[in-house]
Order: sequence, then C-alpha cells, then structure tokens
Amino acid sequence: MPRLAFYALAVCVLSAVAAVVSFVQGNWLGIVWVLLAGVSSNMTWYYVRRGRSGGRSVTG
Repeated sequence: MPRLAFYALAVCVLSAVAAVVSFVQGNWLGIVWVLLAGVSSNMTWYYVRRGRSGGRSVTG
C-alpha cells in the first residue's frame, strides 16, 4: 500500500470515529466529519489503484 493511501486511510478512520463521538454527544458538527471521511475514503481508493497500476505520471 502506498504511503499516501495509508495516511488517507488513517484520516478516514479517525474522522469516522470523530463523527460517531460527535453524534453520540448530540453535536450536529458530526456532519462535517462524515463528509471528511467520504473524501478521504475516495482518496484512499485513488492512491491504492494508482499504486497497483504503477502510474507515477506527473501532470502540471
């Protein structure tokens, strides 16, 4: 697993835990944590697929 995929996965797990804690405490700010978990989950899949295909192209 590429390093960036691992970091994105860690952010996803931590934001999901933060969302659960926020909702249990009755705080609606947990919606932001859910959105962050979704974005970081997509980033994790992107980096995993990019690592498997070996695509290291630089755009810019």
